[in-house]
Amino acid sequence: MTARGKETAALALHRFGFGPAGHSIAAIAADPQGALLADLERPQAGLVTANLPSSAEAGRAFFEFRAELAAKQKLDQRAKKEAEANNPTNTSLLDCSKPTQPCEAPPAPPSPKPMDNKEPPLPQQLLQNEAKARFDAAATADIGFAERLVWFWSNHFCVSADKIPSMAGPFEREAIRPYALGKFVDLLQAVESHPAMLFYLDNAGSMGADSTAGINRDKGLNENLAREILELHTLGVRSGYSQADVTSFANVLTGWTFIETGVPQHGGEFAFLKRLHEPGAQTVLGKRYPDTGIEQGRAVLADLARHPATAQHMAQKLARHFVGDEPPPSLVAKLEATFKDTGGDLKEVAKTLVTADEAWTPQRGKLKTPTLWAMAALRLTGVLPSTIIGRVLGAQASLGQALWRPPAPNGYPDTEAAWIDGIPRRLDIANEFASHAAANADPLALLDAGLGPLASAATRDTVTHAESRAQALTLLVMSPEFLRS
Repeated sequence: MTARGKETAALALHRFGFGPAGHSIAAIAADPQGALLADLERPQAGLVTANLPSSAEAGRAFFEFRAELAAKQKLDQRAKKEAEANNPTNTSLLDCSKPTQPCEAPPAPPSPKPMDNKEPPLPQQLLQNEAKARFDAAATADIGFAERLVWFWSNHFCVSADKIPSMAGPFEREAIRPYALGKFVDLLQAVESHPAMLFYLDNAGSMGADSTAGINRDKGLNENLAREILELHTLGVRSGYSQADVTSFANVLTGWTFIETGVPQHGGEFAFLKRLHEPGAQTVLGKRYPDTGIEQGRAVLADLARHPATAQHMAQKLARHFVGDEPPPSLVAKLEATFKDTGGDLKEVAKTLVTADEAWTPQRGKLKTPTLWAMAALRLTGVLPSTIIGRVLGAQASLGQALWRPPAPNGYPDTEAAWIDGIPRRLDIANEFASHAAANADPLALLDAGLGPLASAATRDTVTHAESRAQALTLLVMSPEFLRS
């Protein structure tokens, strides 16, 4: 693929990045493909991690927050009981439920003085700070291809802030971002041993029936992590594994846990506890793995990373995410071959993706997910997400793609069928966004900056003849060309 020009540049930014920003279409028009390849060499650019705690630090802080909150609630209850005991009025005789009975409630306590710039509670602070870093990195990226890959793998190996709010953001920074362009086996090992994943998929408390802890506590195996690794993270569904493989693999993973977050200094860190580990060899996918403690699990993960079914599954997902809901089989085959030939080198797979002719089809049939669409609108107008983070998070939730809150372990879908019914809601978000952003916007200039040659004559005419700047901006971000990649 050697095509050049503004049309190819605009296509590259929409399909492989987060959409154009500023003069980015013109900036890469001479070599759009080369710009994408160069972006893979600077994946960490733009991410501001200062003052962001590690997952273990966040877990310990969250533990202390909950402990202090529980103590405060107990003190409040104790004070209330003491006040009732010292109050001679028998409040039990007051019945306000019957409108015919007069009732006077006790005077309300004085309202607390309003606090300026009151900080949100700790769980919300942790999430917002992580979200600011994540979204600002995407908003300020020159190209955005490397950052898109981080988002892709984060959704593939998802955890939920609904279940583990303190670690969802750090999980992406620690287990996804450093490995998104490395070897798949390293990414897999980092993800499956991270405390957030171990807690999300219930492996932290899993113990072998014949382990020391299992015998003493009469508790046993949890197969969730093992099943999802096989079905979602590596091989894919209908790839030949059996229930026996799931059970054996779950036994292999017993003992993979983390130190309780209430423990000072090291709470929240990964730990392998031998007393939870099922003793003995296990057979997974026809191969026998001797009991080597934590290395038993690492050996299984290494073999899963190299399995042919994993190569096919990853190739299919990448092609579907970036190119089309039904990607060309020849493109999938190229990605699969690169995955196998390079031992799962994800940077080489990404290079194959953007150098394959099939990835550059001019037909733009891929509907952007709500988050990708919203980010494209922010980049178009130059609005920094961290300055309106509450609105950004609220819009995501409203559109059904709340940050780090997927409905299931398979993450958010990225096919049109999953999101097409939500287009009317995007219009509401677009109207609200445009009402705030239009004051400093030139819709026609943004049309050229955001779509360039991709804009149809009908879209140009619609934007040109809008009744106001706000309406023009809304029509621009809701145009078919802007909604699709």
